[in-house]
Amino acid sequence: MSIQYEEPLADSYGVADSFPKDFGYGEEEADIEDSSAPSDSKPRILLMGLRRSGKSSIQKIWDFPGQVDFFDPTFDYEMIFRGTGALIFVIDAQDDYVEALSRLHLTVSRAYRVNPDINFEVFIHKVDGLSDDHKIETQRDIHQRANDDLADASLEKLHLSFYLTSIYDHSIFEAFSKVVQKLIPQLPTLENLLNIFISNSGIEKAFLFDVVSKIYIATDSSPVDMQSYELCCDMIDVVIDVSCIYGLKEDGTGSAYDKESMAIIKLNNTTVLYLKEVTKFLALVCILREESFERKGLIDYNFHCFRKAIHEVFEVGMSTVRTVPNPAGTPCMLKTAALNGTPRSTV
Repeated sequence: MSIQYEEPLADSYGVADSFPKDFGYGEEEADIEDSSAPSDSKPRILLMGLRRSGKSSIQKIWDFPGQVDFFDPTFDYEMIFRGTGALIFVIDAQDDYVEALSRLHLTVSRAYRVNPDINFEVFIHKVDGLSDDHKIETQRDIHQRANDDLADASLEKLHLSFYLTSIYDHSIFEAFSKVVQKLIPQLPTLENLLNIFISNSGIEKAFLFDVVSKIYIATDSSPVDMQSYELCCDMIDVVIDVSCIYGLKEDGTGSAYDKESMAIIKLNNTTVLYLKEVTKFLALVCILREESFERKGLIDYNFHCFRKAIHEVFEVGMSTVRTVPNPAGTPCMLKTAALNGTPRSTV
């Protein structure tokens, strides 16, 4: 699936450009950032908010170009909303947010009437300058006021999701991960494949990352620990940085991330981080113990099966959402280790 962004709005709103351009991981498609027509296969994520709410600093994480005046009378906002999968409204937690709440209500109510299937997300941004108690109180207050406004307008069915975010930690990546996952029709299949992979490989936690953005598009069913997520993000940075230095050819050609990309980092607390390329945009990053990593051959075999299944899921693409954890027609079966360490096939 492709998710297309548009960038900062010229006045008080912002949208963003592609994130990434080929999120479907199939054949490359032409850049359509100048097209105003929505695409059914490319749900749009709109990033909106008042001036100085933090939109630009969020966008700089992914370096989105371009501008568009969203509420210009000549601009067909109904066409934009009809092609929108998620609308993110950014509120500055360190500023008076009365006007922002008023604009939030105006925006989501207008968008909901055009497209009731939009996911409405609220980023309570710049919380790095607030104490923990102040963060909780601010989120509670914004949540209460926003939903009261919706109830007064008889829009109780409109659901808002709220996230505390900052560009100075990984909370903004975590929030975007949650937003993006809601737009991936293959998500249940991906989670199922990850659950099968980790349970048969002795792995504690696994993330399927978009390498460029460091958003995880799927993870297994166990709870996400922020420290584990941050470790995996840092590992991606290390791998790309080292590859840029030592992985390119003498003339500077080549890629810092390709089908041969793989890394193992052993920490001093018996934890092992394991990264392998899945597609040209995706990487599997795992957390496991050293004793589990002793069965690396088993892990590599299971990864091969997992990678093959992921490619089949995305090859099916928009036409069919796979629900079968083991792809039909492939001779590959995941293996698990019995208590005595002898590999056995699992159905």
